[in-house]
Amino acid sequence: MANLSGAYDPNAEASQDFAPIPTGDYLAQIVDSDMKPTRNNDGHYLELVHEIIDGPLAKRKLWHNINLDNPNADAVRIGNEQFASVREATGVPNPIDSHELHYRPVVIRVEFQPADPPDWKPAATGRKKRRDRDQSVIKSWKKPEGASASGNAAAASSAPAAIAASPSDSTPPWKRNRAA
Repeated sequence: MANLSGAYDPNAEASQDFAPIPTGDYLAQIVDSDMKPTRNNDGHYLELVHEIIDGPLAKRKLWHNINLDNPNADAVRIGNEQFASVREATGVPNPIDSHELHYRPVVIRVEFQPADPPDWKPAATGRKKRRDRDQSVIKSWKKPEGASASGNAAAASSAPAAIAASPSDSTPPWKRNRAA
């Protein structure tokens, strides 16, 4: 047994929901970043941690990796395009350190991607790997409406609340009728 007296915060809130974030646009900010080696140690990627800062999903976090150094030229091209979008959205055109991108409001486009069925085949999707769980993926970044080039929070606070709000229908996007 372990004595827990004084070892924890009795007022701490319970952990947040880990359900996937529905498809939509959300007002967010980068709260952490790190350059990490690729799995094969033959390149590096920039890991960005985004936190939603408005609406019912405030404080939820999403991670996104950007390949900046990789033997695969397509991965580097896509990574540079994504990083250009991040730099433009944050108003930091030429960062020296990734911390310069932190705490600058941006609008992220999140896409919900459901898990693949058990009978999934690579040829049907063009992907090489089966998606074994539901996930939410950041697809794009842009400046909030009304944000200045400096990307400061005061300017972004005038962004419409609808950006970060869930759709008016409380039904998750993956359960809605797509025929509409």
